[in-house]
Amino acid sequence: MKHNAEVQESRHDGIKWAVVVILVALAVVGNGYFADQALLYRVLGVVALSAAAAAVALTTAKGRSLIELSRSARKEIQRVVWPTRQETIQTTAIVLVAVLLVGLMLWLIDTVLGWAMSGIIG
Repeated sequence: MKHNAEVQESRHDGIKWAVVVILVALAVVGNGYFADQALLYRVLGVVALSAAAAAVALTTAKGRSLIELSRSARKEIQRVVWPTRQETIQTTAIVLVAVLLVGLMLWLIDTVLGWAMSGIIG
């Protein structure tokens, strides 16, 4: 029974994606067609058609899986142990010192090689 419902939904998904494509095409074509109208009205039209397309897309199987993925990601972010302010400052300082040291070493190597090349070339 559940398999039949999934097959039925997948048939409707093709129609839904066609509606999404039509809505996006209407937004693009309408924006060009109404180019003589005020920018505010054109932007509102594009935003409204884009929101409608997104709403239709989120009702498809892939849209529902995207919603589930975003919920899972939100839960996962809540489980992350974020560093303290002191740890962040210390790590940033270490990175800055390392970048400065590497930059200084690269400048020194470049300078020495430049002197050597100018000595060889003359």
